[in-house]
Amino acid sequence: MDIAFFGTKPYDKLWFEPLSKEYSCHIHFIEAKMNSDTVVLAEGSNAVCIFVNDYVTAEVAQRLSSMGIKLILLRCAGFNNVDLSATKELGITVLRVPSYSPAAVAEFSMAAILAVNRQLHRAYNRTRDFNMSINGLMGRDMNCKTAGVIGTGKIGQCMIDIFNGFHMKVLAYDVYPNENLDAVYVPLDELFEKSDFISLHCPLTKDTYHIINGNSIARMRPGVIISNTSRGSLIDSNALLDGLKEGKIGGVALDVYEEEEGIFYEDVSGKIIQDDVLSRLSTFPNVLITSHMGFFTREAMQAIAIETLENAFAYENGMKLINIVQ
Repeated sequence: MDIAFFGTKPYDKLWFEPLSKEYSCHIHFIEAKMNSDTVVLAEGSNAVCIFVNDYVTAEVAQRLSSMGIKLILLRCAGFNNVDLSATKELGITVLRVPSYSPAAVAEFSMAAILAVNRQLHRAYNRTRDFNMSINGLMGRDMNCKTAGVIGTGKIGQCMIDIFNGFHMKVLAYDVYPNENLDAVYVPLDELFEKSDFISLHCPLTKDTYHIINGNSIARMRPGVIISNTSRGSLIDSNALLDGLKEGKIGGVALDVYEEEEGIFYEDVSGKIIQDDVLSRLSTFPNVLITSHMGFFTREAMQAIAIETLENAFAYENGMKLINIVQ
């Protein structure tokens, strides 16, 4: 199988190139992201492999189909960047990696929450200049506080375990509750009202789009700390900005952002950022922004590479497709 691999970074080659030989496939690494302008680069391939900021619109799907490409490999769990109605109509199979290292994302989310709460990012910058004053860096004990986890899939379950390790009361919300977890399921409004810390671990759907918005922020406790390591559009960025300016929100850890395309994963340090909301968010001392790296561990990258190529192997050999999106 010849795979056109879009959005290539050096660390992708590190893991996928050696494994491709084991799975008897050839990967054509392409630095450009998948879109209507770059889809032509897939010509001659049997499949395409894409990541979170590659977009398969109806137009792109049609052009892939016209090239004879009937397989899209997602090297991630989410699939909101693919027009599934179009791919289904065209008979294009979409396979994903639903779980690679849930612990990696949950651990990162907790690290970000701790950093914001204890203001480690600010302390680090101070001490580099030998400013050893701790004035203004006071945090809060997490022990015995209430944590809210939205989305209790594999990552959310790991997050619940971590919060419990801090001896916190854990509230949870999911449309498909898992009663075996050590958490109390509550309605979403109740979670907003009672949580001191909120961590998002749900997929982006029409129902979860802007699940954090002006109304939900108004219900939250003053000083709440929010972490998002899932998808940027779970949060209404303008409402978040308002909540920060009003002092309602005590801190935010963002590993994702709803307009991250073209910025996250890229070095834009020499450019003028045109996104006024992102630029404003970055000025708040109680906001920590990272570049969609919650998954980024050795174990996770290895698992992503193996599962992606296993998906390709299963498709090529007519095997059961356990990771099919449609």
